[in-house]
Order: sequence, then C-alpha cells, then structure tokens
Amino acid sequence: MNRVRLDHINISAPMDLLLEVRDFYCSVLGLVEGYRPAFSRRGFWLYAEDRPLVHLVECKVHFEGEAPGYLDHVAFQTADLDAVIGGLEARGVSYTKTHVPATNMAQLFFRDPAGTGIEVNSIA
Repeated sequence: MNRVRLDHINISAPMDLLLEVRDFYCSVLGLVEGYRPAFSRRGFWLYAEDRPLVHLVECKVHFEGEAPGYLDHVAFQTADLDAVIGGLEARGVSYTKTHVPATNMAQLFFRDPAGTGIEVNSIA
C-alpha cells in the first residue's frame, strides 16, 4: 500500500490579504517565514521547524466557478510517485506532472471526485 502524508496547505489570495494571513500564522501558530524557490508568482513559505507547512501565493482574483474562500489545494508527499500515477491512470484521472529544479521535486496536480485540488510531491 502507498504511504502518504500531508505535505502543506496552499492559500492563494491578493497580496494585502496574504500579508495578513502570513502574520496570523506566524503569530498564532509560531510558524516562521523561510526559503521559497523563485516561482513565477510572489508569495511566502511558512515553516514549522524545517518543514514549509503553509504556502502563500499571490493571486489577484479567483476564477469563475471556484468555491468561496482562499484554500487552493491540499498537498501530500510520497516516496512512490509511480504508484500514484498508476492509480490515477487506472481510473482515467487526468493530471499534470511538473518538476521544480531548485528542490529536485516532482509534482502531480489533479482533482479528486469532489473537485478538490490535490498535489502530490516526491523528491526525485
């Protein structure tokens, strides 16, 4: 059986709100702003010890059809990305696979049957 764990949450919102969210998580939960790769959109990664648990990404508007709120997706981490891909393909679920060179991480993006955005990460 494939073992996975929750990796991080991602919140996309306008920058003024992101700053409030960042300050809230840092002051209430004791998270600390830390390293974030140079992605195309501005944002912050908030860490608990050595783990970036909350990712904040600038997004000026929501897209039509999005549910209210700012939670963008849930991410999981796995040591067996091929098993996840196999499960998706066996069920006919489309996905996107990317690679982040700065962290040597492979990423899958897809939606669950309820429409929730899912990301699965694996260190290559």
